Amino acid sequence: MKKYANLVKGMEIVHPNQVWVSDITYVELYENGERSFAYLSLITDAYTHEIVGWALHDTLDTEGPLRALKMAIANYGGYGLKGLIHHSDRGCQYCSQDYVNVLKQYNIQISMTDKGDPYENAIAERVNGILKTEWLYQMRLTSLEAARYTIGDIVRVYNEQRPHLSVGMLTPAQARLQSGERKKLWKNYWALRKDRQQPAGEEGPCTEPPAAGSVVAAALRYRAAAVPQ
Repeated sequence: MKKYANLVKGMEIVHPNQVWVSDITYVELYENGERSFAYLSLITDAYTHEIVGWALHDTLDTEGPLRALKMAIANYGGYGLKGLIHHSDRGCQYCSQDYVNVLKQYNIQISMTDKGDPYENAIAERVNGILKTEWLYQMRLTSLEAARYTIGDIVRVYNEQRPHLSVGMLTPAQARLQSGERKKLWKNYWALRKDRQQPAGEEGPCTEPPAAGSVVAAALRYRAAAVPQ
């Protein structure tokens, strides 16, 4: 499976649908008292930090990431995909012929990290951390079906209600209506301390503050309504 070069290193991101970043993270399930895992594939717009595609799946094959990609294309292809770059790590799912064929079908350029360093895909890693620390770590998801329902609600709150320092305290949905260089209101202190002994975890690059007010209330509301304790 071909490995592609990193096309986004040092790139200035100035508009939506310029770069999509992809990643897979695990989600804990507690079915019949037994702890297990599912896998969440996310595609995020690097300019708006909007989750444009997602899929929850119970295996690590290509099917899940491919469903997330097809959702992103179906939902956001109308904005125009010309010049779009899809960036990911070098996981076998993203290198697979099925996944690459869909990217080529829509003339989406393919970019991959040079190594396994999470800093080369920091936005995707940060989104993983936000979803987990602000929502998923506070929940007990009792089945794959319940998890899909809940994550769908979380993604809507994340996209439409949660402001982000990294996009000028706009929500991702608001940021999609803009373009141009952004002045970031946060500093990535993990990146400034790359010489630390502790290895970077998937939540390492997450430097944004916890959601406040209505977003926290919404998270607790979904937790109470959709996920029995």
